[in-house]
Amino acid sequence: MYPPDLIFDRLQHSAFRRRFRLKLPEYRYLQEHGLAQVLQHAEGFIAARLAPARPDNDGRQTPFRGHPVFVAQHATATCCRSCLQKWHGIGVGAPLTTLEQRHVVEVLARWLQEQEAPPETPRKAAPKTDKRQGVLF
Repeated sequence: MYPPDLIFDRLQHSAFRRRFRLKLPEYRYLQEHGLAQVLQHAEGFIAARLAPARPDNDGRQTPFRGHPVFVAQHATATCCRSCLQKWHGIGVGAPLTTLEQRHVVEVLARWLQEQEAPPETPRKAAPKTDKRQGVLF
């Protein structure tokens, strides 16, 4: 298992991993529920979707959006077992140990803590309708 500082340095060199940012809904979710609760969710996701020796749909089990943890998993290459092997040095074919699961959650926590608020996108104003529309005179 590689040290987190090395992993984050390597991730910065990947255009694919660098593009992940929390969008407004995920950022708001993180702010409303707090990091501690989101990390509890992460522990559950990791235990169910990543920890088994041969996870169901490995390589496709992590959505790209819908929860801050999902975005963080793709950004930190903790989304599937092959990414864990390539980026974190955690082997495939055996269940994740408690230490390896803790490593994944700590990497996710670090990435989530570093996230800045996304820009608010202004809502488009409803088009003005002329109440006189259709009146000829």
